[in-house]
Amino acid sequence: MTNSKPINMQYKTKLPFLLWASIVLVTSCSQQNIKEIERNKQIKDSIQAAQLEQHRLDSIETVRKKFLPENIILEKELLYDKYTLEDVYPYKDTTREFQWEKIRVYLALIDSMQSQSSQWGILKNRKNIHGAAPLTEHISKNAYGNMEDTFGVERYQGIPFYFLHDTTIPKRYGLDGSLVKITSCRDSSSSFITIWHAASKKEWKVPHKYVKYTSDTTFFQKIAFIDRHNQNITTVEKKNDKWLIRSMNPATTGVHRPPYMQETPLGIFVVQEKKVTMIFLQDGSSEKGGFAPYASRFCNGGYIHGLPVNVPRKALIEYSSTLGTFPRSHMCVRNATSHSEFFFNWAPLENALVIVLE
Repeated sequence: MTNSKPINMQYKTKLPFLLWASIVLVTSCSQQNIKEIERNKQIKDSIQAAQLEQHRLDSIETVRKKFLPENIILEKELLYDKYTLEDVYPYKDTTREFQWEKIRVYLALIDSMQSQSSQWGILKNRKNIHGAAPLTEHISKNAYGNMEDTFGVERYQGIPFYFLHDTTIPKRYGLDGSLVKITSCRDSSSSFITIWHAASKKEWKVPHKYVKYTSDTTFFQKIAFIDRHNQNITTVEKKNDKWLIRSMNPATTGVHRPPYMQETPLGIFVVQEKKVTMIFLQDGSSEKGGFAPYASRFCNGGYIHGLPVNVPRKALIEYSSTLGTFPRSHMCVRNATSHSEFFFNWAPLENALVIVLE
């Protein structure tokens, strides 16, 4: 009996310490388990993120390969077969050609852009209908007496392009009728939207008043290619995974001859307007000069149209030996009248492209 009390007292004094030590040990083990779980989760998340990134890169590479120019399929299936030219054809003491490799590059670009969900737009400022564009940082007067930027684009009828983070002074002008992709819509605090300009392949800020949104269902399946160097025109149409050649014809583009005659501008444009009869004035006068039949406008005052008919004549002119020779028009693109009629009826308004290349 005399020895039991000290033993019980010793046990009672050690019990709280043992409980505390057990709690500390359990807590320590729990914290280690939590850290291990978190570490494993981080490793798992990192692996998943790497796999997703690799999948994204693989998808981009697949898309890139799919839309390489060499993978574009072009086949001849003409819908208009008058005055048809060969792929390479004689001209004077040399030859001319359809530049299919350049055309494939453009078609690959269009296919690639349309493979992504996009809102398209058209730059609009015909006759400064939305206001004269502000002066660019570097501007000069050209041979026509008009102000132009360093890229040779005139301020008149131009659309101001600004850097994405600087909307104080425009850096260049865009051409009326140009195709753009809307990459960022206007918010309530800004009058600008962000566009991707197809011709320059760059993003710009543009005042929203200069951009017309196309339909959400817009898909460009019909394109006319105008070659300023070879003076020809071809039309192509997308069917499934192929681009079908619908016509291959001589054409005559605009000539640089101040003060009235201008070159047909290079770029990627949308068919904006159609006129069965397009009236034109005599140079330097308000008097009627005549008319051009089946006119489809794509840029500024540039139309694809049939042979011009000068007053007082009223009957249409079907063909001229000057087609496909050298530039001689006032910015427009002259065609055989029946070909301009074909294009007029074939190309839907604001849903067909005109690409002018050199």
